[in-house]
Amino acid sequence: MPNDSRRRFASILMTTFVLGCFGALPLCGAEPETWEQKKASRFQPLTDHQKLQIADAVPDKLAAQPKSDRRVLVFYRCEGFIHTSIPHANECVRAMAEKTGAFQVDFADTYDVFNADNLAKYDGILLNNTTHMAFPEPSQRDAFMDFISGGKGLIGFHAASDNFNRNPECLAVVGGTFAGHPWGAGGKWAFKLDDPGHTLNAAFGGNGFWHTDEIYQYKPDSYVGTGVLRILVSLDMSKEAVSSRIDDGPREVPVSWVRTAGDGRVFYTNFGHREDTFANPVIVKHMIDGIQYALGDLSADATPTDKVQNLNPALAPEPR
Repeated sequence: MPNDSRRRFASILMTTFVLGCFGALPLCGAEPETWEQKKASRFQPLTDHQKLQIADAVPDKLAAQPKSDRRVLVFYRCEGFIHTSIPHANECVRAMAEKTGAFQVDFADTYDVFNADNLAKYDGILLNNTTHMAFPEPSQRDAFMDFISGGKGLIGFHAASDNFNRNPECLAVVGGTFAGHPWGAGGKWAFKLDDPGHTLNAAFGGNGFWHTDEIYQYKPDSYVGTGVLRILVSLDMSKEAVSSRIDDGPREVPVSWVRTAGDGRVFYTNFGHREDTFANPVIVKHMIDGIQYALGDLSADATPTDKVQNLNPALAPEPR
């Protein structure tokens, strides 16, 4: 190896060693960060201006009035990647509850909330950008699954599909399995409405649209041909800006969907990587409508897309 190459290689090794010792890399026997430490380092307090923007994005009028008093448990613990938009989403759901009265809300990030006695007081569980959730006890997994199949609601924002590595049956309930994100958070992407007239697509006014956010693709066997998802929104592959991000040609990439699971209802949307998504009135209305569906207050057709005929998707407008 030439001397210059040896010096560069030695420099890289030394830099790696120093970074590891100071916590940038897991070297030098350093203890892994706790969840509390991760939260403290990654979550920033929202400003009054940000809170006002989020509150303003919440619709003044609900699509349906609650049939009874509702309560939602928002869970936001991450064992994998931590999205800095989590506090924004929490604030958005809090604003939904306070402004509309659609439900009351509690927030939790410890697994002890997943027991049958505690869950009995809730109508829905909302997984806010949770990654790699792993129930410490089988009874907690069972309480989660029984809650949904027994007739309650599950709502997932963004990374809720990058979850449950040790509990595949829980991930299957969400309806899709994360397999990367060719459509990064800095790009503006085109979206089509698979069913423009669907109740939960009312926010979009019957039109496809463009929006800036990070969008996942999913393992094909987790949704294609499974006959369980009613796809509401998907990427518009007719637009070169979208289809050029993948090598295997245009294909269906769902973004928002509903499904039933036993007697329960599931609403999932991949929107929510970016903080400003939760200050977007159109996306926020789509979310609260989905929440009301999952709670059982807003009736919506969950017949799987594979079993519905004569759907006429609404494509995004051509880019200017």
